[in-house]
Amino acid sequence: MPIVEISLMEGRGATQKTALFQAVTEAIQGALGVPKESVRIILREIPRGHFAVGGVAKE
Repeated sequence: MPIVEISLMEGRGATQKTALFQAVTEAIQGALGVPKESVRIILREIPRGHFAVGGVAKE
C-alpha cells in the first residue's frame, strides 16, 4: 500500500485537489503496478504565513 504525502500552500480549490489526487494515483499505479484502491494520499495544506523562503514569509 503506497502512501504519498504532499505539502502545498493553502488556497487551491476542491477541483484542483481532486485533479491532483487523480494524477498522483495514476502515476503511482503506473510506476508500481498497484491497484488504484491501494494508493493513499495525505495532503497537508500550509498557511501562507507559515512558510518562508530566505527568511521572508510567503504571505
